[in-house]
Amino acid sequence: MQGEDPFDQGAGSILRQPKAVWATAGASVVAFMGIGLVDPILPSIAKGLEATPSQVSLLFTSYFLITAVAMLVTGFVSSRIGGRKTLLTGLALVVVFAALSGTSSSVAELVGFRAGWGLGNALFVSTALAVIVGAAAGGSAAAILLYESALGLGMACGPLLGALLGDASWRYPFFGTAALMAIGFICITLFLKEQPKPAKKTSLLDPIKALGHGGLASVATSAFFYNYAFFTILAFTPFVLNMTPYRSGAVFFAWGLLLAVFSVLVAPRLQKRFGSLKVLGASLVLLAADLLILGYGNHTAAIVCTIVSGAFIGMNNTVYTELALGVSNAPRPVASAGYNFVRWFAAAAAPYLAPKIEEWSNIHIPFVVAAIAAVVGAVVVWIRRTALTHEAEELEPKHATEDGVTVFAN
Repeated sequence: MQGEDPFDQGAGSILRQPKAVWATAGASVVAFMGIGLVDPILPSIAKGLEATPSQVSLLFTSYFLITAVAMLVTGFVSSRIGGRKTLLTGLALVVVFAALSGTSSSVAELVGFRAGWGLGNALFVSTALAVIVGAAAGGSAAAILLYESALGLGMACGPLLGALLGDASWRYPFFGTAALMAIGFICITLFLKEQPKPAKKTSLLDPIKALGHGGLASVATSAFFYNYAFFTILAFTPFVLNMTPYRSGAVFFAWGLLLAVFSVLVAPRLQKRFGSLKVLGASLVLLAADLLILGYGNHTAAIVCTIVSGAFIGMNNTVYTELALGVSNAPRPVASAGYNFVRWFAAAAAPYLAPKIEEWSNIHIPFVVAAIAAVVGAVVVWIRRTALTHEAEELEPKHATEDGVTVFAN
């Protein structure tokens, strides 16, 4: 990414992409909308299904637990049936289970349907990144930023859609997501041709073996602790803010906009000036400070800190993605699967543990724990900084290609 300008209006611009890339990116926006969709309606779901915050938080836990485990399966599946069929399978599962989520009569049913949704999302999201990188014009820098743009836009629009539809009923956002994903299914069917299958099929253990690389293992470990902090904000803060769906949706919409802007516009420029590891370490420490203020400040401070956290999360997401894809010599889909397998376990743990920690202590401690997790993530980066820098630089001059994709040189 160093020295590249993905927004240059030439052939390598992030804005000049084939229809297949835009179709995949558009569907990715909706897929990421599904993550934050339930944020504004968590209190409404708890009230409608007569559930406690810790029970409702299982909506995230089941979703991400299945997503984490499914990461070991995605490469296995896509290397056998192809990227296009894998994307369509994932989209079909999301359409079915999102619609079923809207029909739930109990928390247990809703948690189960969200687990099926997580499986579909895992198949889609992990494959979408590889497809975008493989089909995008302008190399990996433009492709990764396009993917991060989809992530940021989805994260911003998810809470907004949840608020708009959820104000009438907490069930409507689930039906809305199913309809949007059905549109994504049609777009992928029309515009994306079947991608070339890799010469070597991926086994179920390949992502685990890839984590034997010290650099990738370090990035995944740091991202694990970061994700705990990230999803404490996403899943626990709505209960702390205790706002109407519209107001909560507005807060998380602003949060998502900052996430998108900092991931796509700010992070690349800071990386170019200071280096990826310095940007990541500083951003994690600032996120920890933000979490402490969020936990101990008044209601206004909590709102402001929730929104501001989007800036740090946006920068972290971009840097982590690039490090994970470029720090080892494993094929991109394999490296991505191993990395996501580790980090999504934290996304599953945080939504469940945060309300439990509050029950065991008080409202402040979940944010203290999340802040400590962010600092631990920064410490891992600092301890492994020499190895991470050395390993990333070793890959740079090789510009090796795997499955027709140039390996990202960080």
